[in-house]
Amino acid sequence: MDESWYSTLEWVAAALGLVNIALLVRRSIWNYAFGMAMVAIYVFVFLEKRLYAESGLQVFFFCAQGWGWWLWAKSRRAPSKGERDEVPVGWLSPFSRIVWALVTAALSLNLGWALARFTNAAMPFADSAVTGASVAAQILLGLRRTENWVLWIAIDVASVALYINRGLYPTAALYVGFLVLSVLGLREWMKAGRA
Repeated sequence: MDESWYSTLEWVAAALGLVNIALLVRRSIWNYAFGMAMVAIYVFVFLEKRLYAESGLQVFFFCAQGWGWWLWAKSRRAPSKGERDEVPVGWLSPFSRIVWALVTAALSLNLGWALARFTNAAMPFADSAVTGASVAAQILLGLRRTENWVLWIAIDVASVALYINRGLYPTAALYVGFLVLSVLGLREWMKAGRA
């Protein structure tokens, strides 16, 4: 396929991503439908740019989004009249935070080493750092833990630089939007967690 086709796919995926995150900030279960469509498209966009960990990550995201949708559907409470349809959220224990950080770092470093050694990946360690953190953040999101937003903020900053480097400007712009929405998501979920 030619470059313009991938550019069009990238723009469609970016639009779906904005809707996904906007619904996620509001704790709407419907974020998952848009998220699944977005990541399915990004598999091909990232393959074209030789971001293999990012492409594989999209397959993980697709499965994790289905799992998250199922978890959220199980935990969703029926809204009272005038309330939004949203899910409850919580926090990790301090020990759990340490374990999550260590496992995420180990995953990222090992994936980076494998990509550097066995593939022609464009930026193996940057690609895998984003990927490892994204796996952790997505699982924490499915578990409705507020810390997921802290990880997404760090991921968004790193992703903007990575995507600019690879010429994925609509995706870089999307991640700037994700960064803003992640800050809002953190604020909203912190309020909901206190309530």
